[in-house]
Amino acid sequence: MTSATWIAYIDGSALPNPGRMRIGGIAYAPDGASHRFSQALGHTGCNNEAEAVAAIHALTWLQGMGAREVLLHTDSSILAAQMAEPAAKPIARLAALYEQARALRAGFAQLEVRWVPRHKNTVADALARGEVAPADDAVDAAAMTSMA
Repeated sequence: MTSATWIAYIDGSALPNPGRMRIGGIAYAPDGASHRFSQALGHTGCNNEAEAVAAIHALTWLQGMGAREVLLHTDSSILAAQMAEPAAKPIARLAALYEQARALRAGFAQLEVRWVPRHKNTVADALARGEVAPADDAVDAAAMTSMA
């Protein structure tokens, strides 16, 4: 990664699990600016589905902001494994979502997905649970609802 790298943290939640899903994340631009998103999804599902939708949302959002190099952090070991090249053992029920997330790699010069422990992903977790509001520079979530 270089000085042009965007650093992002994402999370997805389903309460209860399965239940109502939300996604959230924060990205730090190379110039130090931070950008957040927090969105309730319009349907129910499991936490792994919410994590995958959070990745798709974040990668699409980052491409829209012109990011070419991204270090994406997730506290989902399953998502991190599914984003690896070559992909981990497929999870049939979520295969299409993971494939959509992996396909977004092509839009970046460099994309690295890293697993982090939950206690190092607190801002994204709070955003995904709707516990904090996104900042004024947040993405227009309405543009992303078609992914859910």
